[in-house]
Amino acid sequence: AARIIQNMDPTADPCKDFYQYACGGWLNRHVIPETSSRYSIFDILRDELEIILKGVLETSDQGDREAFQKAKILYRSCMNESLIEQRDSLPLLEALTMVGDWPVASADWNKTKEPSWSMEENLSIMNSRFNKRVLIDMFVWNDDQDSTRHIIYIDQPSLGMPSRDYYFNGGNYQRVREAYLQFMVTIAKMIREDKKVSRDDSFVQEEMAKVMELETEIAN
Repeated sequence: AARIIQNMDPTADPCKDFYQYACGGWLNRHVIPETSSRYSIFDILRDELEIILKGVLETSDQGDREAFQKAKILYRSCMNESLIEQRDSLPLLEALTMVGDWPVASADWNKTKEPSWSMEENLSIMNSRFNKRVLIDMFVWNDDQDSTRHIIYIDQPSLGMPSRDYYFNGGNYQRVREAYLQFMVTIAKMIREDKKVSRDDSFVQEEMAKVMELETEIAN
């Protein structure tokens, strides 16, 4: 209650400017940081929680339950930047191998991989191993018609970009769309280089344009 009152401006007339009355105290005491697009009480609580969580994860895991130990191992693996730099793109290349490689980052994928490649199998691997839904979203949740049981839901997944607008609208959306395509091209070139595949910029550009075209059709 004290925090709510502190964020108000009781000197303002709520009948004339209710926003100033309700939020004036907050506006007077806070400025949106340059690194953020918004700043609310939830952002402050999140920042405070992250500081507390950081302290917890950096303590010894001696005597911890297994779940806590796993969380601390994951945290340490993310903070081990020297090892991350040393491994470079190896984890990504290993992940690509699990799902049958990437045609744009291969010299002869159509001949060596495609005959034995199964879309259904690799969609399930993406879901189960990497928690990544592609083309189809599938999850278990409460049955809307009977909350005492759980059922399998099948739905459309999220798009590569935040919303459908990014694929069709102009202005800033178009600039993001162009940057998104260029990002895909850059990553494909990097992976080809790491896999010692010959440079072929025109091939990469054409393939990534096809990916963008497919995503646009799905968004439509």
